[in-house]
Amino acid sequence: MSNYILLHEKHFNFKKFVQRALKEDVRDGDHTALATIPSDHRGKMQLLVKEDGIIAGVEAAVQTFRIIDKTLSVKVLIKDGRKVKKGDIVFIVEGNTQTLLTTERLVLNIMQRMSGIATKTKYLQTLCKGTETKVIDTRKTTPGFRFFEKWAVVIGGGANHRYGLFDMILIKDNHIDFSGGIVQAINAANAYLKKNKLNLPIEVETRTLNDVKKVLKRKGVQRIMLDNYTPAQTKEAVKLIKGGFEVESSGGITEKNIADYAKCGVDFISVGSLTHHVKSLDLSLKALK
Repeated sequence: MSNYILLHEKHFNFKKFVQRALKEDVRDGDHTALATIPSDHRGKMQLLVKEDGIIAGVEAAVQTFRIIDKTLSVKVLIKDGRKVKKGDIVFIVEGNTQTLLTTERLVLNIMQRMSGIATKTKYLQTLCKGTETKVIDTRKTTPGFRFFEKWAVVIGGGANHRYGLFDMILIKDNHIDFSGGIVQAINAANAYLKKNKLNLPIEVETRTLNDVKKVLKRKGVQRIMLDNYTPAQTKEAVKLIKGGFEVESSGGITEKNIADYAKCGVDFISVGSLTHHVKSLDLSLKALK
């Protein structure tokens, strides 16, 4: 089983996800498969790649097949994270044909989106080549599908930011404005952690170099976010911080300018479009005669 599944199993129940997805799609029966295919028919299907990219979701597909029917047999030919080209065959699955047809779309929905995210992540990370900068995701994910989207980012060579609201304190502009200022927000966050005996990292969003200077005078912060800074402002901020904190660039960063930000010496670049604005990779599950 994938290390990613094991790492996040307390946050995500794979079996329940598959059961809910099938209930949404199948309800009282896959009547087309039931009507056209004998119940004891056995068949094979192959996962066919229809465009170049990075494949992701192979392990997810294997786990999905196992949950639905343990008797299904999967032969993996290409593993997660590998480059694929049009015409490649990723795996062959064999078993009850009705089950294969019923499962087809769920597996494709997972893999196509994951592969699209992994492909984009790999591309953006490649643009940061020659630096120590890591491309990371955000919480701009599809409700109920976050586990797969964040897993795809890792498969594509990026890294996850926080998984959700529960595993990090990220003080953003609205928190700062509502709490009366950046210093007040930091003080309140540290007091909250102490009172509740929690050990969570704190990240603070800054909008100006003056904000950065204020954060540098406070204790209990691990990461400073530079939100919507220009590359020139980012360089200046990195010089001010001098390695005392992790530094993350965010906001308005695209494939056209990501290299400029990476060269500024930031540790992370968060890109929301990795998960909320991505094209799925074209894949198909076809009968193998």
